[in-house]
Amino acid sequence: MLHNIGENTNYLSQTIIYLLAVIGCWKIFVKCGVKPFWAIIPFAREYHLGLCADREEDGRRYAILSVITNVIGGFSGLFKTDDIRVTATLLILLLIFIIPTMIYEFRVYMGLIAMFGRSKKWILLFVFFEAPTIFAWGMLKRFVPKRKVTDYAGLTEAKTLDEDVSHDDDGLTVNINERTAIDFFKRKVLLKDIHMSIPKGHMVLLLGGSGAGKTTYLNAVTGYEKANASIKLGNDDVYKDYSKMLYDIGFVPQQDLMRGNDTVALTLSDAATLRLPSSVHLFDRMKRVNEVLEQFGLTAVKNNLVEKLSGGQRKRLSIAMEFISDPSLFILDEPDSGLDGVVARGLFEKLRAIADEGKIVIVITHTPDRVIDLFDDVIVLAKDAKRTGRLAWYGPVKEAYEFFGKSTMEEILLSINQKEEGGEGRADEFVEKFADYMKERVG
Repeated sequence: MLHNIGENTNYLSQTIIYLLAVIGCWKIFVKCGVKPFWAIIPFAREYHLGLCADREEDGRRYAILSVITNVIGGFSGLFKTDDIRVTATLLILLLIFIIPTMIYEFRVYMGLIAMFGRSKKWILLFVFFEAPTIFAWGMLKRFVPKRKVTDYAGLTEAKTLDEDVSHDDDGLTVNINERTAIDFFKRKVLLKDIHMSIPKGHMVLLLGGSGAGKTTYLNAVTGYEKANASIKLGNDDVYKDYSKMLYDIGFVPQQDLMRGNDTVALTLSDAATLRLPSSVHLFDRMKRVNEVLEQFGLTAVKNNLVEKLSGGQRKRLSIAMEFISDPSLFILDEPDSGLDGVVARGLFEKLRAIADEGKIVIVITHTPDRVIDLFDDVIVLAKDAKRTGRLAWYGPVKEAYEFFGKSTMEEILLSINQKEEGGEGRADEFVEKFADYMKERVG
Protein backbone atom coordinates (compact mmCIF):
# COMPACT_ATOMS: atom_id res chain seq x y z
CA MET A 1 0.00 0.00 0.00
CA LEU A 2 2.82 2.39 0.91
CA HIS A 3 4.42 1.53 -2.43
CA ASN A 4 1.21 2.49 -4.25
CA ILE A 5 0.99 5.75 -2.31
CA GLY A 6 4.59 6.54 -3.31
CA GLU A 7 3.88 5.81 -6.96
CA ASN A 8 0.75 7.99 -6.94
CA THR A 9 2.62 10.86 -5.24
CA ASN A 10 5.43 10.65 -7.80
CA TYR A 11 2.93 10.64 -10.69
CA LEU A 12 1.09 13.63 -9.18
CA SER A 13 4.30 15.64 -8.76
CA GLN A 14 5.36 14.91 -12.36
CA THR A 15 1.93 16.01 -13.59
CA ILE A 16 2.15 19.26 -11.63
CA ILE A 17 5.66 19.97 -12.99
CA TYR A 18 4.46 19.29 -16.55
CA LEU A 19 1.43 21.59 -16.16
CA LEU A 20 3.58 24.37 -14.69
CA ALA A 21 5.96 24.14 -17.67
CA VAL A 22 3.12 24.09 -20.23
CA ILE A 23 1.22 27.00 -18.66
CA GLY A 24 4.43 28.99 -18.25
CA CYS A 25 5.50 28.39 -21.87
CA TRP A 26 1.98 29.28 -23.06
CA LYS A 27 2.17 32.66 -21.34
CA ILE A 28 5.77 33.29 -22.43
CA PHE A 29 4.83 32.52 -26.04
CA VAL A 30 1.97 35.04 -25.84
CA LYS A 31 4.36 37.67 -24.54
CA CYS A 32 6.88 36.90 -27.30
CA GLY A 33 4.37 36.85 -30.16
CA VAL A 34 4.57 33.09 -30.75
CA LYS A 35 1.39 31.05 -31.25
CA PRO A 36 0.77 29.69 -27.73
CA PHE A 37 -0.60 26.26 -28.73
CA TRP A 38 3.01 25.16 -29.41
CA ALA A 39 3.40 25.03 -25.60
CA ILE A 40 1.38 21.78 -25.41
CA ILE A 41 3.35 20.00 -28.15
CA PRO A 42 6.51 18.29 -26.85
CA PHE A 43 9.76 19.18 -28.64
CA ALA A 44 8.01 21.88 -30.67
CA ARG A 45 7.88 23.67 -27.32
CA GLU A 46 11.67 23.60 -27.02
CA TYR A 47 12.12 24.96 -30.54
CA HIS A 48 9.73 27.86 -29.96
CA LEU A 49 11.46 28.72 -26.68
CA GLY A 50 14.53 29.12 -28.88
CA LEU A 51 12.57 31.56 -31.06
CA CYS A 52 11.57 33.57 -28.00
CA ALA A 53 15.24 33.66 -26.97
CA ASP A 54 16.28 34.84 -30.45
CA ARG A 55 18.27 31.61 -30.66
CA GLU A 56 16.41 29.75 -33.40
CA GLU A 57 19.29 27.46 -34.37
CA ASP A 58 19.98 26.57 -30.73
CA GLY A 59 16.26 25.90 -30.25
CA ARG A 60 16.23 23.65 -33.29
CA ARG A 61 19.15 21.58 -31.97
CA TYR A 62 17.70 21.54 -28.45
CA ALA A 63 14.42 20.12 -29.83
CA ILE A 64 16.14 17.45 -31.97
CA LEU A 65 18.44 16.32 -29.16
CA SER A 66 15.50 16.23 -26.74
CA VAL A 67 13.71 13.82 -29.07
CA ILE A 68 16.78 11.57 -29.25
CA THR A 69 17.39 11.50 -25.49
CA ASN A 70 13.73 10.76 -24.78
CA VAL A 71 13.69 7.92 -27.31
CA ILE A 72 16.84 6.39 -25.78
CA GLY A 73 15.39 6.89 -22.30
CA GLY A 74 12.20 5.17 -23.44
CA PHE A 75 14.15 2.19 -24.72
CA SER A 76 16.02 2.04 -21.42
CA GLY A 77 12.69 1.75 -19.62
CA LEU A 78 11.36 -0.91 -21.98
CA PHE A 79 14.39 -3.18 -21.92
CA LYS A 80 14.36 -4.61 -18.41
CA THR A 81 17.29 -6.96 -18.93
CA ASP A 82 20.11 -8.46 -16.90
CA ASP A 83 22.42 -8.22 -19.91
CA ILE A 84 24.96 -5.69 -18.68
CA ARG A 85 26.15 -4.99 -22.24
CA VAL A 86 22.69 -3.81 -23.37
CA THR A 87 22.24 -1.70 -20.26
CA ALA A 88 25.71 -0.19 -20.58
CA THR A 89 25.18 0.59 -24.29
CA LEU A 90 21.91 2.41 -23.60
CA LEU A 91 23.47 4.35 -20.71
CA ILE A 92 26.45 5.38 -22.85
CA LEU A 93 24.15 6.51 -25.68
CA LEU A 94 22.07 8.46 -23.19
CA LEU A 95 25.14 10.19 -21.77
CA ILE A 96 26.44 11.00 -25.26
CA PHE A 97 23.23 12.88 -26.11
CA ILE A 98 22.33 14.26 -22.69
CA ILE A 99 25.43 16.48 -22.52
CA PRO A 100 24.83 18.35 -25.82
CA THR A 101 21.09 18.54 -24.97
CA MET A 102 21.97 20.30 -21.71
CA ILE A 103 24.37 22.63 -23.53
CA TYR A 104 21.73 23.79 -26.01
CA GLU A 105 19.10 24.02 -23.26
CA PHE A 106 21.55 26.25 -21.37
CA ARG A 107 22.10 28.42 -24.47
CA VAL A 108 18.35 28.81 -25.04
CA TYR A 109 17.73 29.87 -21.45
CA MET A 110 20.67 32.30 -21.52
CA GLY A 111 19.17 33.82 -24.66
CA LEU A 112 15.77 34.05 -22.95
CA ILE A 113 17.35 35.77 -19.94
CA ALA A 114 19.04 38.31 -22.23
CA MET A 115 15.81 38.87 -24.20
CA PHE A 116 13.91 39.58 -20.98
CA GLY A 117 16.70 41.84 -19.72
CA ARG A 118 17.42 39.83 -16.58
CA SER A 119 20.58 38.94 -14.66
CA LYS A 120 22.55 35.89 -15.80
CA LYS A 121 22.11 34.51 -12.26
CA TRP A 122 18.62 33.43 -13.30
CA ILE A 123 20.22 30.52 -15.15
CA LEU A 124 20.62 28.72 -11.80
CA LEU A 125 16.85 28.78 -11.26
CA PHE A 126 16.22 27.58 -14.81
CA VAL A 127 18.64 24.68 -14.29
CA PHE A 128 17.48 23.53 -10.84
CA PHE A 129 13.84 24.69 -10.80
CA GLU A 130 12.97 24.76 -14.48
CA ALA A 131 9.16 24.38 -14.45
CA PRO A 132 8.42 26.80 -11.55
CA THR A 133 10.76 29.41 -13.09
CA ILE A 134 9.11 29.15 -16.51
CA PHE A 135 5.71 29.40 -14.83
CA ALA A 136 6.76 32.52 -12.91
CA TRP A 137 8.18 34.21 -16.03
CA GLY A 138 4.99 33.47 -17.90
CA MET A 139 2.50 34.51 -15.22
CA LEU A 140 4.18 37.59 -13.68
CA LYS A 141 3.62 40.82 -15.63
CA ARG A 142 7.02 42.24 -14.71
CA PHE A 143 8.72 39.71 -16.99
CA VAL A 144 8.46 41.31 -20.42
CA PRO A 145 10.69 40.61 -23.48
CA LYS A 146 12.58 43.49 -25.08
CA ARG A 147 10.91 42.69 -28.37
CA LYS A 148 8.54 40.15 -29.83
CA VAL A 149 9.63 37.37 -32.13
CA THR A 150 9.88 38.85 -35.61
CA ASP A 151 6.79 37.87 -37.54
CA TYR A 152 8.16 37.99 -41.05
CA ALA A 153 4.69 37.58 -42.53
CA GLY A 154 3.74 40.92 -41.02
CA LEU A 155 6.71 42.86 -42.36
CA THR A 156 6.47 45.14 -45.34
CA GLU A 157 7.79 43.22 -48.31
CA ALA A 158 10.40 44.68 -50.61
CA LYS A 159 9.00 45.65 -53.99
CA THR A 160 8.76 42.87 -56.58
CA LEU A 161 9.07 42.80 -60.35
CA ASP A 162 6.30 40.18 -60.78
CA GLU A 163 6.96 39.96 -64.49
CA ASP A 164 8.78 37.27 -66.42
CA VAL A 165 11.70 38.27 -68.60
CA SER A 166 11.40 37.32 -72.26
CA HIS A 167 12.74 33.98 -73.42
CA ASP A 168 16.26 33.87 -74.92
CA ASP A 169 16.36 31.24 -77.71
CA ASP A 170 20.09 30.62 -77.14
CA GLY A 171 20.77 31.47 -73.50
CA LEU A 172 19.47 30.58 -70.04
CA THR A 173 16.12 32.12 -69.11
CA VAL A 174 15.27 32.04 -65.40
CA ASN A 175 11.86 33.06 -64.07
CA ILE A 176 11.55 31.91 -60.46
CA ASN A 177 8.33 33.07 -58.85
CA GLU A 178 8.87 31.32 -55.53
CA ARG A 179 10.74 28.47 -53.90
CA THR A 180 9.30 27.33 -50.57
CA ALA A 181 10.02 24.61 -48.03
CA ILE A 182 8.58 23.35 -44.75
CA ASP A 183 11.22 23.95 -42.11
CA PHE A 184 10.60 23.04 -38.48
CA PHE A 185 6.86 23.58 -38.13
CA LYS A 186 6.59 26.48 -40.58
CA ARG A 187 6.57 27.26 -44.27
CA LYS A 188 9.54 29.29 -45.41
CA VAL A 189 9.95 31.20 -48.65
CA LEU A 190 13.55 30.55 -49.67
CA LEU A 191 13.59 32.43 -52.98
CA LYS A 192 11.21 34.90 -54.56
CA ASP A 193 10.90 37.00 -57.71
CA ILE A 194 14.15 36.00 -59.48
CA HIS A 195 14.05 36.87 -63.18
CA MET A 196 16.97 37.00 -65.61
CA SER A 197 18.21 35.99 -69.02
CA ILE A 198 21.87 34.96 -69.37
CA PRO A 199 23.28 34.93 -72.93
CA LYS A 200 25.52 32.09 -74.07
CA GLY A 201 29.22 32.90 -73.97
CA HIS A 202 28.88 34.71 -70.63
CA MET A 203 30.80 33.91 -67.45
CA VAL A 204 28.71 34.96 -64.45
CA LEU A 205 29.63 35.44 -60.80
CA LEU A 206 27.00 34.36 -58.23
CA LEU A 207 27.42 36.59 -55.18
CA GLY A 208 25.52 36.55 -51.90
CA GLY A 209 26.01 36.28 -48.17
CA SER A 210 25.34 33.23 -46.02
CA GLY A 211 21.70 32.20 -46.29
CA ALA A 212 20.99 34.43 -49.27
CA GLY A 213 19.91 31.43 -51.34
CA LYS A 214 22.85 30.77 -53.69
CA THR A 215 22.65 26.98 -53.42
CA THR A 216 18.85 27.05 -53.52
CA TYR A 217 19.01 29.19 -56.66
CA LEU A 218 21.43 26.77 -58.36
CA ASN A 219 19.32 23.75 -57.37
CA ALA A 220 16.24 25.44 -58.83
CA VAL A 221 18.03 26.37 -62.06
CA THR A 222 19.43 22.86 -62.59
CA GLY A 223 16.12 21.20 -61.72
CA TYR A 224 17.62 19.34 -58.76
CA GLU A 225 15.03 20.99 -56.49
CA LYS A 226 12.14 22.36 -58.50
CA ALA A 227 10.62 25.73 -57.69
CA ASN A 228 7.49 27.49 -58.85
CA ALA A 229 9.42 28.60 -61.90
CA SER A 230 10.11 28.40 -65.60
CA ILE A 231 13.72 27.52 -66.43
CA LYS A 232 14.70 27.27 -70.08
CA LEU A 233 18.08 26.52 -71.59
CA GLY A 234 17.76 27.55 -75.21
CA ASN A 235 14.40 26.17 -76.30
CA ASP A 236 14.47 23.29 -73.83
CA ASP A 237 12.48 23.37 -70.61
CA VAL A 238 14.75 22.18 -67.78
CA TYR A 239 11.84 20.91 -65.66
CA LYS A 240 9.78 19.27 -68.41
CA ASP A 241 12.80 17.78 -70.19
CA TYR A 242 14.82 17.00 -67.06
CA SER A 243 16.13 13.58 -68.14
CA LYS A 244 17.37 15.09 -71.41
CA MET A 245 18.85 18.18 -69.75
CA LEU A 246 21.04 16.13 -67.40
CA TYR A 247 23.58 15.83 -70.22
CA ASP A 248 23.48 19.55 -71.02
CA ILE A 249 24.04 20.87 -67.49
CA GLY A 250 27.30 20.37 -65.63
CA PHE A 251 27.63 21.00 -61.90
CA VAL A 252 30.96 20.88 -60.06
CA PRO A 253 30.51 20.77 -56.25
CA GLN A 254 33.03 22.22 -53.82
CA GLN A 255 34.10 18.75 -52.65
CA ASP A 256 35.17 16.26 -55.31
CA LEU A 257 34.07 12.60 -55.26
CA MET A 258 37.10 11.00 -56.91
CA ARG A 259 38.81 7.78 -55.84
CA GLY A 260 42.43 8.41 -54.95
CA ASN A 261 43.71 5.03 -56.17
CA ASP A 262 42.33 5.46 -59.73
CA THR A 263 44.37 7.01 -62.53
CA VAL A 264 43.39 10.30 -64.11
CA ALA A 265 42.49 8.56 -67.38
CA LEU A 266 40.35 5.93 -65.63
CA THR A 267 38.57 8.60 -63.60
CA LEU A 268 37.65 10.51 -66.76
CA SER A 269 36.71 7.30 -68.56
CA ASP A 270 34.29 6.38 -65.74
CA ALA A 271 32.87 9.91 -65.84
CA ALA A 272 32.33 9.58 -69.60
CA THR A 273 30.42 6.33 -69.07
CA LEU A 274 28.12 8.04 -66.58
CA ARG A 275 27.78 11.47 -68.19
CA LEU A 276 27.52 10.60 -71.89
CA PRO A 277 24.40 9.00 -73.39
CA SER A 278 24.59 5.21 -73.75
CA SER A 279 24.20 5.65 -77.50
CA VAL A 280 27.72 7.16 -77.71
CA HIS A 281 30.12 4.59 -79.22
CA LEU A 282 33.12 3.47 -77.15
CA PHE A 283 35.55 4.93 -79.73
CA ASP A 284 33.82 8.33 -79.57
CA ARG A 285 33.77 8.17 -75.79
CA MET A 286 37.53 7.62 -75.60
CA LYS A 287 38.09 10.35 -78.18
CA ARG A 288 36.15 12.74 -75.94
CA VAL A 289 38.23 11.68 -72.91
CA ASN A 290 41.45 12.51 -74.76
CA GLU A 291 40.05 15.87 -75.91
CA VAL A 292 39.17 16.85 -72.35
CA LEU A 293 42.54 15.67 -71.01
CA GLU A 294 44.22 17.97 -73.52
CA GLN A 295 41.85 20.87 -72.88
CA PHE A 296 42.48 20.85 -69.13
CA GLY A 297 46.22 20.23 -69.36
CA LEU A 298 46.03 16.74 -67.88
CA THR A 299 47.50 14.65 -70.72
CA ALA A 300 50.95 14.56 -69.13
CA VAL A 301 49.53 13.13 -65.87
CA LYS A 302 46.82 10.87 -67.33
CA ASN A 303 48.50 7.72 -65.95
CA ASN A 304 49.11 9.24 -62.50
CA LEU A 305 46.99 8.28 -59.50
CA VAL A 306 44.48 10.91 -58.39
CA GLU A 307 45.97 10.96 -54.90
CA LYS A 308 49.35 12.00 -56.37
CA LEU A 309 47.96 15.11 -58.12
CA SER A 310 48.60 18.65 -56.93
CA GLY A 311 45.69 20.72 -55.65
CA GLY A 312 45.35 22.58 -58.94
CA GLN A 313 45.50 19.40 -61.02
CA ARG A 314 42.89 17.74 -58.84
CA LYS A 315 40.55 20.72 -59.26
CA ARG A 316 41.02 20.64 -63.04
CA LEU A 317 40.23 16.92 -63.07
CA SER A 318 37.10 17.50 -60.97
CA ILE A 319 35.95 20.12 -63.50
CA ALA A 320 36.91 17.92 -66.46
CA MET A 321 34.69 15.12 -65.12
CA GLU A 322 31.60 17.32 -65.45
CA PHE A 323 32.73 18.94 -68.67
CA ILE A 324 33.08 15.54 -70.35
CA SER A 325 29.46 15.76 -71.58
CA ASP A 326 30.16 19.15 -73.21
CA PRO A 327 27.33 20.92 -71.32
CA SER A 328 25.82 24.21 -72.47
CA LEU A 329 25.41 25.35 -68.86
CA PHE A 330 28.37 24.87 -66.52
CA ILE A 331 28.04 25.64 -62.80
CA LEU A 332 30.86 25.56 -60.26
CA ASP A 333 30.71 25.95 -56.48
CA GLU A 334 33.94 27.46 -55.16
CA PRO A 335 36.30 25.81 -57.66
CA ASP A 336 39.21 27.84 -56.24
CA SER A 337 38.72 26.64 -52.66
CA GLY A 338 42.11 25.83 -51.13
CA LEU A 339 44.11 27.14 -54.09
CA ASP A 340 46.64 29.97 -53.98
CA GLY A 341 46.21 33.08 -56.11
CA VAL A 342 48.33 32.02 -59.08
CA VAL A 343 46.80 28.54 -59.39
CA ALA A 344 43.29 29.92 -58.87
CA ARG A 345 43.87 32.52 -61.56
CA GLY A 346 44.93 29.81 -64.01
CA LEU A 347 41.81 27.81 -63.19
CA PHE A 348 39.50 30.77 -63.81
CA GLU A 349 41.24 31.47 -67.11
CA LYS A 350 40.28 27.92 -68.13
CA LEU A 351 36.68 28.70 -67.21
CA ARG A 352 36.85 31.93 -69.18
CA ALA A 353 38.00 29.92 -72.20
CA ILE A 354 35.05 27.56 -71.74
CA ALA A 355 32.64 30.50 -71.75
CA ASP A 356 34.31 31.86 -74.88
CA GLU A 357 33.37 28.59 -76.60
CA GLY A 358 29.73 29.69 -76.32
CA LYS A 359 28.95 28.08 -72.97
CA ILE A 360 27.25 29.71 -69.99
CA VAL A 361 29.47 29.48 -66.89
CA ILE A 362 28.13 30.38 -63.42
CA VAL A 363 30.60 30.42 -60.53
CA ILE A 364 30.41 30.86 -56.77
CA THR A 365 33.66 32.05 -55.21
CA HIS A 366 34.47 33.70 -51.88
CA THR A 367 37.41 35.60 -53.39
CA PRO A 368 35.83 37.23 -56.47
CA ASP A 369 37.87 40.42 -56.56
CA ARG A 370 41.11 38.67 -57.55
CA VAL A 371 39.52 37.33 -60.78
CA ILE A 372 36.60 39.72 -61.36
CA ASP A 373 38.09 40.96 -64.64
CA LEU A 374 37.36 37.53 -66.16
CA PHE A 375 33.60 37.77 -65.53
CA ASP A 376 30.99 39.36 -67.78
CA ASP A 377 28.12 39.63 -65.31
CA VAL A 378 27.30 39.27 -61.63
CA ILE A 379 24.18 37.95 -59.91
CA VAL A 380 23.73 39.43 -56.44
CA LEU A 381 21.33 37.59 -54.12
CA ALA A 382 20.36 39.14 -50.81
CA LYS A 383 18.19 38.27 -47.81
CA ASP A 384 15.32 40.75 -47.53
CA ALA A 385 13.56 41.71 -44.29
CA LYS A 386 11.70 38.41 -44.33
CA ARG A 387 14.99 36.50 -44.75
CA THR A 388 13.94 35.48 -48.26
CA GLY A 389 16.50 35.24 -51.05
CA ARG A 390 15.86 38.07 -53.51
CA LEU A 391 17.60 39.44 -56.58
CA ALA A 392 19.46 42.67 -55.77
CA TRP A 393 21.29 42.85 -59.10
CA TYR A 394 21.94 41.00 -62.31
CA GLY A 395 23.98 42.57 -65.06
CA PRO A 396 27.47 43.63 -66.15
CA VAL A 397 30.16 43.82 -63.50
CA LYS A 398 31.03 47.48 -64.25
CA GLU A 399 27.40 48.56 -63.94
CA ALA A 400 27.13 46.69 -60.62
CA TYR A 401 29.78 48.96 -59.12
CA GLU A 402 27.77 52.02 -60.17
CA PHE A 403 24.46 50.54 -58.97
CA PHE A 404 25.74 49.82 -55.47
CA GLY A 405 28.12 52.79 -55.30
CA LYS A 406 30.99 50.48 -54.41
CA SER A 407 34.38 49.70 -55.94
CA THR A 408 34.78 45.99 -55.05
CA MET A 409 32.60 42.89 -54.85
CA GLU A 410 33.47 42.53 -51.18
CA GLU A 411 32.07 46.02 -50.51
CA ILE A 412 28.90 45.14 -52.44
CA LEU A 413 28.49 42.02 -50.32
CA LEU A 414 28.91 44.01 -47.11
CA SER A 415 26.29 46.52 -48.22
CA ILE A 416 23.58 43.83 -48.54
CA ASN A 417 24.53 41.70 -45.53
CA GLN A 418 22.43 42.11 -42.39
CA LYS A 419 23.80 44.36 -39.65
CA GLU A 420 24.09 41.43 -37.25
CA GLU A 421 26.40 39.83 -39.83
CA GLY A 422 28.66 42.87 -39.88
CA GLY A 423 27.06 44.38 -42.98
CA GLU A 424 25.20 47.60 -43.74
CA GLY A 425 21.75 45.99 -43.79
CA ARG A 426 20.67 47.60 -47.09
CA ALA A 427 19.35 44.49 -48.82
CA ASP A 428 15.74 45.70 -49.16
CA GLU A 429 16.89 49.04 -50.50
CA PHE A 430 18.81 47.42 -53.36
CA VAL A 431 16.15 44.75 -54.01
CA GLU A 432 13.59 47.53 -54.55
CA LYS A 433 16.01 49.64 -56.54
CA PHE A 434 16.71 46.72 -58.86
CA ALA A 435 12.99 45.97 -59.23
CA ASP A 436 12.47 49.57 -60.38
CA TYR A 437 15.47 49.29 -62.70
CA MET A 438 14.07 46.10 -64.26
CA LYS A 439 10.56 47.53 -64.63
CA GLU A 440 11.96 50.40 -66.67
CA ARG A 441 13.85 47.97 -68.90
CA VAL A 442 10.97 45.51 -69.29
CA GLY A 443 8.54 48.37 -69.84
